[in-house]
Amino acid sequence: MFRKELKILDCTVRDGGLMNKWQFSKDFVKAIYTSCVDAGIDYMEIGYISSEDQFSRDVYGPWKFCAEDELREIVGDNNTNTKLSVMADIGRIKFDDIRPKSESVIDLFRVACYDHQIDKAIELAHHVMDKGYEATINLMAVSKVTERSLNEVLDDVAKSRVGTFYLVDSFGSLYSEDIHNLMTKYKEALPGKTIGFHGHNNQQLAYANTIECIIDGANMLDATMLGIGRGAGNCPMELLISFLKNPKYKLRPILKVIQEQVKPLQKQIDWGYFMPYLISGSMNEHPRSAMAWMDSEKKDDYVAFYDEFMHEKGML
Repeated sequence: MFRKELKILDCTVRDGGLMNKWQFSKDFVKAIYTSCVDAGIDYMEIGYISSEDQFSRDVYGPWKFCAEDELREIVGDNNTNTKLSVMADIGRIKFDDIRPKSESVIDLFRVACYDHQIDKAIELAHHVMDKGYEATINLMAVSKVTERSLNEVLDDVAKSRVGTFYLVDSFGSLYSEDIHNLMTKYKEALPGKTIGFHGHNNQQLAYANTIECIIDGANMLDATMLGIGRGAGNCPMELLISFLKNPKYKLRPILKVIQEQVKPLQKQIDWGYFMPYLISGSMNEHPRSAMAWMDSEKKDDYVAFYDEFMHEKGML
């Protein structure tokens, strides 16, 4: 099972924050960080980096902004083997807000974009690379991208200096054959570049699709503690670590932080397998309507959600 090129990225705080507006306590984030370090996880994504004129701190917690002083409260100078990652959305960060790597504990910027934003994503990725950071481009919602547009995206990325490109199953709608076909396409179009995978669990396939990506040559893998993440969540870290059986990674610190920190959150946040997420995923749609339904008093009325969802799509 050992493949030295393979890296794991924990995005518990960043993706899980989509469920509570990143209102995690510093103790919680510190515990996730410590578990990643102790477990040998290669990268921890501590949140989004966003311009403060884009979002209100009265609404969003600190991990939506990842200010340098707040990061250092958690990781100090981060003299560990676990690198620190942040995600940047196109249009929500100013170039001048990004300090040189020599002044930051951040190691990796993951630039998230849609297909029509690829030029801006490459520009931002090159900008952070020029400032000394690592960079990836994460093409969102690939299940909605036409073949022609995807070919154009891959051609642009191939010509760029960006070394890692992510296959992202944003809606949890892809099956193993879809993953295999996309991985084949990505590898052929991007020789010499690393392919990453970020899966969502709307149809309980994030773990299986991660395994498919490993088989097909992906070497950057995303996971979260107990699968916490937007809506149905992500590939569970504990499953991935157990599958890899790589002595570099340790399961016990993962189990400890799940038991002490993540599992108790289920009393406050509903993530994981619920019927509304299955319905949106099976229809290859964004889970926003399912998330809104899960926040309502009708969250257990699956039939009503199905009827309303299908009616809105003109299918009922």
